[in-house]
Amino acid sequence: MMVGTMRARLILAALLIWSATTAIADQKRISDVVYGHKEGVALTMDVFEPSKPSGIGVIWVVSGGWWSNHSMIDPNLAQAFTSRGMTVFEVVHGSQPRFHIPDILSDLHRAVRYIRTNASTWGVDPNRIGISGASSGGHVALMTAATADNGDPSSKDPVETASDKVEAVGVFFPPTDMLDFGKTGLDAFDIPALRIFAPAVPVSNATPRPEVERLAKLYSPIYSVTASFPPTLLIHGDADKLVPLQQSQLLDAKLAELKVPHKLIVEPGKGHGWQDMGPDLAQIADWYAMYLKG
Repeated sequence: MMVGTMRARLILAALLIWSATTAIADQKRISDVVYGHKEGVALTMDVFEPSKPSGIGVIWVVSGGWWSNHSMIDPNLAQAFTSRGMTVFEVVHGSQPRFHIPDILSDLHRAVRYIRTNASTWGVDPNRIGISGASSGGHVALMTAATADNGDPSSKDPVETASDKVEAVGVFFPPTDMLDFGKTGLDAFDIPALRIFAPAVPVSNATPRPEVERLAKLYSPIYSVTASFPPTLLIHGDADKLVPLQQSQLLDAKLAELKVPHKLIVEPGKGHGWQDMGPDLAQIADWYAMYLKG
């Protein structure tokens, strides 16, 4: 029951973002675009095309609690970007507990490569791609950017030869450091309310402590960012009880130390998702307009 309740809350937080925009502008929706296959199952995304493409592509990681479902795709979210001429790719990934963070990252790396390889199909410049998400979607977006590479030139699959690097990031309330979650030295998996997410890492009660710490560090974005990390916008409520504001503050400080273009927007009194997030989505769109000029 607790798992179902927490998952419902995460989906509700996502839906608050989804419902933040109002009337849908002139945009074309292409449903169930297959960007890859895993264990005999198709990996899909929906593409939202603006009437007048600017060349900017925005990947939205459809995710809550490292769980993803097509029912969480909504054209209203895309409208915040398509109204600015940006093409949106709402990407669905494999979900925990069946699939873990490494599997999820593999899905997103594949999605970025697929989008870049086929960018001209949607009027997108392959070198003007941003990635966004909220909560676990924000975490996955950051990790995707942090662990990207130039592709495998020896692969027989043309998609796999492409780079999966993105040029900008804009995320909401992401977990960034599972070893210092809320305060220094507090492991995220020592927090009872977060233990239901442990399969995503994956860890269990039987996992030796050193291995838990190794995995937590491996899949915490803050330990993977470098000076070459793309310009990053973080948006976080200061009343978030699930993912503390401290998580974005830690990453913001690390990006400042590395001299990476960055910005942290703190929303006073806001929790893990809030009503009327349209203005915040607009700030991400502004960020992409600034850093994905071409």
